[in-house]
Amino acid sequence: MMAVKLSPRLLAAAELVNVNGSVCDVGTDHALLPCYLYQKGVKNIIASDINDGPLVAARETIEKYIGADCPIRLVKSDGLRSIDYADNVIVAGMGGELIARIVSECSILKPDVSFILQQMTKAEILRRELYKNGFRITAERTAEEGDKLYVIIKAEYTGISEEISDAFSYTGLCKDKKYLEKQKSILLKAAESCKNSAPDRYSVLFATAQEIEKIINEV
Repeated sequence: MMAVKLSPRLLAAAELVNVNGSVCDVGTDHALLPCYLYQKGVKNIIASDINDGPLVAARETIEKYIGADCPIRLVKSDGLRSIDYADNVIVAGMGGELIARIVSECSILKPDVSFILQQMTKAEILRRELYKNGFRITAERTAEEGDKLYVIIKAEYTGISEEISDAFSYTGLCKDKKYLEKQKSILLKAAESCKNSAPDRYSVLFATAQEIEKIINEV
C-alpha cells in the first residue's frame, strides 16, 4: 500500500484526531486526509463534499492509496447537514466565517464530538463564533507551509455561550511565538491605519496588541 503524504497543515490536523473514533472530513476535496487516517488505523471514515467533482476525485484517491474495496464512505453534503454522527469532525481549508457557519448548523452537537478546524482566514472570527455558539477550544497548534503560518483549532461543544476577549480571539490557546507576533503585527498595522480617522477604534486595537505582547513575554 502506497503511504499517503500530507501537507504540514493537514498533518497537524490529523495529529489532533482520536484514531479510536470515527471521522468525518468535511469538504474533503481529494480525500488525502481520510486515506492517511485510514492507513493510521481509523476504520470508520466519511469523506464529504457539497459538489460531485471533489467526490469523484476523492474516489480516485481512495482507489489509488487504499483500493476499490476501501470502506471510506463518500457522502454529498452541504457542510454537516447530511452527516448523522462522527467522533471527530474535520473542516479544513476554508475561511473562518464559513467554518463557523458549518459547525454551528450541524446536528451532531454533543460533548463527545471533537471539531478539528483549520481555517485559511479570519481565525479571530472563528474563535469568537465558536464560543458564542457554545463551543470551547481545547487545543491549538500551528503549521508552516512555505511563507504561510496556519493555526489548527480543536474544540468541543459545551452548550454554554460565552464572550471572549479581543486578545483571546486573536491568540486562542496558541503558544507559538511566531504566530503571536504575527497577530500582534496585524493589530498594530490596523490600529495605525485608523489612528486619525477612528481614534476609539485605534485605542481598542492598540490595547489588544499590548495584551498579546504580554502573552508573548510569558511564553
